[in-house]
Amino acid sequence: MSPMKLTKKSHACVRLEKDGRTLVLDPGGFSEKDAALGADAILVTHEHPDHFNEERLRAALDADPAAEIWTLRSVAEKISAAFPGRVHTVGHGDTFTAAGFDVQVHGELHAVIHPDIPRITNVGYLIDGGRVFHPGDALTVPDQAVETLMLPVMAPWSKISEVIDYVREVKPQRAYDIHDALLTDLARPIYDNQIGALGGVEHLRLAPGESTAL
Repeated sequence: MSPMKLTKKSHACVRLEKDGRTLVLDPGGFSEKDAALGADAILVTHEHPDHFNEERLRAALDADPAAEIWTLRSVAEKISAAFPGRVHTVGHGDTFTAAGFDVQVHGELHAVIHPDIPRITNVGYLIDGGRVFHPGDALTVPDQAVETLMLPVMAPWSKISEVIDYVREVKPQRAYDIHDALLTDLARPIYDNQIGALGGVEHLRLAPGESTAL
């Protein structure tokens, strides 16, 4: 099994590197402007602007004519015409290989923000047979074991009890925080302590730009 490097970018964006190739997930508007640059492949979970930023995707695909995107239909329709053959539409149950990473698609709907707000499509990505799972904006539980869960720790659609129960249900070996741009530094110790104490798994956090080996 090849070593994998995980780099946390701001908010929900992460970069995975393996065998000299790079996979970027959710380089949205809350992430760095260059978050998608240098990616061989990009995965986008849904259309909300903190996960999908058209300008960042266009910059990455312009910079590397071989780079490709996999995403759901609502995002693909916004960008596919400019990059024919390089933007692939996926949905729950699909499997594919992107930049040397094996990917399975899990989930169909964004978490409920409020009953008055219509739900949109959201997909999660299970990487290399469960080595990493990024659920996007949903508490999707894959049908197989997860080693490293990218945990949406703070969002308008969640509360900490749901986050803790989600960790308990997935039962990963470890959970790294994502979706944390709305969480102030003052509140982080509360989340760290409660999720760490009650989640039942190793709960970890990387600062933007910080990396770890998986």
